[in-house]
Parts: sequence; C-alpha cells; structure tokens
Amino acid sequence: MEFIVTFQWEIFIVLEVLSWVSLLLFGVIRYFLDRRQLSTLFILLFIVFLGLEALIGWLIYQDTGEISNFQIIITVFLLYAVTLGVSDFKKLDRWMRDKIGNWRGVNLLTKQDLRKMKQAKDPKYIARKYRISSIIHLIIFIIVQAILWSYGSVNSIQDAIYYLSDLSWIGVEDAAKTPYANETAYGLSIVWGIIFIIDFVYSWSYTIFPSGSKKD
Repeated sequence: MEFIVTFQWEIFIVLEVLSWVSLLLFGVIRYFLDRRQLSTLFILLFIVFLGLEALIGWLIYQDTGEISNFQIIITVFLLYAVTLGVSDFKKLDRWMRDKIGNWRGVNLLTKQDLRKMKQAKDPKYIARKYRISSIIHLIIFIIVQAILWSYGSVNSIQDAIYYLSDLSWIGVEDAAKTPYANETAYGLSIVWGIIFIIDFVYSWSYTIFPSGSKKD
C-alpha cells in the first residue's frame, strides 16, 4: 500500500497511457490486421485499466481518509470516460476505419458512418452537439461540487444558499472561508470553474453565432 501511495501519480499516468494504447491497438488489430476477436481483448483491457484507476483512488482514500487532488482527477477522468468519452471513442473508431480503409484500399465505413461524418460538418448539428455536451458538463460540475461542498462546511440547504448568494469567498486565499474542506479541493474547483465557464461560453457560441460554426 505504501508503494501505491508513494507512486500514485506515476501509476495513474502509466494506466492512462496504457488505456489509450489499448484503444489504438484495438483499431490497428481490428481494421488493419482484420483480427476482430483478438481486437476485443484490447477493449476489455481498456476497461480493466479504468477499473484499476478507480480501485487505486479508492484504496488511497481508504488509507488516508481524505479526498485529495488525486481522487478528484481520477473522478474527472472516469466521468469523462463514461460520458463524453463514449462519443469521442466512436469518432476515433470512425477515423481509424477511414484512414486504415484508405491504406488497405477497402471501404470500412458504413452508410451510418458516412452520415455521421457528414453531420459533423453541419452547423446545426454541431451547435446541437455542443449544447448537449455543455449541459452534460454542467450536470457533472454541479454534482461534483455538491459532493465536495458536503465534505466541507455545507451541512444544510441554508448553508448552500448562503454560499450561492454571497460569492465573496471566491478568490480568497483561506480555504476555511469557503465551502470546501481543504485547499486542494478549493483550488481544483476554482480551476475547473474557470474551464467550465470557458467551455460553456464556447459551446453556446455555436448556437448564438451559427455562422462561426460553418468554419469547422
């Protein structure tokens, strides 16, 4: 256990790299070598690596009894994998089939794939896609913040209303004056909040200014 706690970040990075390598090998073996049954093994490996990340985060929490930036980062990565990551994997899969199919001189894309690739260039489709992703991001952000606040100084709805109505705590240096349990949770939440605002504004810009999305 001491080894896992000491090298937690190194283990996490190795697992992340291995998970992405598994996805790439899945495409190469499935579409380039045409070994479909063998390629399934690499999808299973990808799932195993995600499970190991979650397990390590849980073991470290059990050992320390605290939520650190490590657990928060793992949670964000896992939430991405089971939400937006599914859509991104499908796009990666189509991209690999398109490129590998061109290399092999065969068509690996279905009519549905071609339709989706055409949709990806449609400004209305792009705007709708970004609206949905921004709403999903909003829901995840609210849920995670609610969990972090519950570990901090928010013990009732009245406490939550107080912090939501008076935002003067944002930007203070002392985490004790915030709804978060520690500086790590507070600092990461501030950074995530900035990223969320930028992402939300960017996503809805495709709806507010649809002509800009035609450039994609």
